[in-house]
Amino acid sequence: MLAAVLVILGVVMRLVPHMANFAPITAIALFSGVYLKKDYALILPLAAMVASDAIIGFDSFESRLTVYSSFLLAGLIGLLVRKKKNIATIAAGSIAGSVIFYLITNFAYFYPAKMYAHNMAGVFSSYYNALPFFRNTLAGDLFYTGLLFGLYEFALYMAKYRSSASIA
Repeated sequence: MLAAVLVILGVVMRLVPHMANFAPITAIALFSGVYLKKDYALILPLAAMVASDAIIGFDSFESRLTVYSSFLLAGLIGLLVRKKKNIATIAAGSIAGSVIFYLITNFAYFYPAKMYAHNMAGVFSSYYNALPFFRNTLAGDLFYTGLLFGLYEFALYMAKYRSSASIA
């Protein structure tokens, strides 16, 4: 049930008006890697992306491949965070997911000859022009990671508290 809620959250938040790149997909991938079965860490963010892309529209195969790959890596980061879950590793995982998305997707936009020159100046231009999007990606990833992890840990705490209170 939690998996379905996460996919629905990912789809809805990509469809409602929002700042560019301020979406919960990386947070969902990280969360899934930490709390759910390993397969979900890789499947859930892709399911949310494919479902929402089916409505929004798909762009090039290469673009989707790089975007989806970055979310797969965020799920793998979640699997690493699972081994030593604390606020610092969760925050670091979120930031790492943002940086990976920025590096992978903007290199992919550098690659087509029509957007940037194929030299170091073109690479730097690609990354420089994407900085406003990176800011939104980082802010969105940290916000949604804090929200998902915070609400889940609070729910676990309350369930444990109620369980111990009913015993007493």
